Amino acid sequence: TKYVIKNIQWTTGNNFTVERGQQQIEELISTWKVHESWLHWSEFLQEEELEHSKRYHYRVCWSIPTRRKPIPRATASVYFVIEISKTKPATSPVEVFFTLESCRLIHRPEQCQFTEKWLKDIIENKIIAMER
Repeated sequence: TKYVIKNIQWTTGNNFTVERGQQQIEELISTWKVHESWLHWSEFLQEEELEHSKRYHYRVCWSIPTRRKPIPRATASVYFVIEISKTKPATSPVEVFFTLESCRLIHRPEQCQFTEKWLKDIIENKIIAMER
């Protein structure tokens, strides 16, 4: 069976705002299959001016708080970039990609399926490092 990658309809360059970008990241995250015990919050980090585009950087921080440990020992961050081209028409959709904390691999929402295991691996590695 072929797995369908879920994506959303991204806004166009001329309709983009920092707030709209954050809303759309939240909309994308709502399509991800993660257990309800995972909680997250998102924030805008910075705007980056490049020669042919403008990039907007965001961070989404994930954790699993529990009754016994409401403050988790470790968190996992996913970093998003929304890029608006200066060479394409303003009516073109923005480009979106994300990376996981401590990883170099760049993911595009339309080309990969996010997996909860990535978050678990980051947190497990941090806890192992703290215990050493």
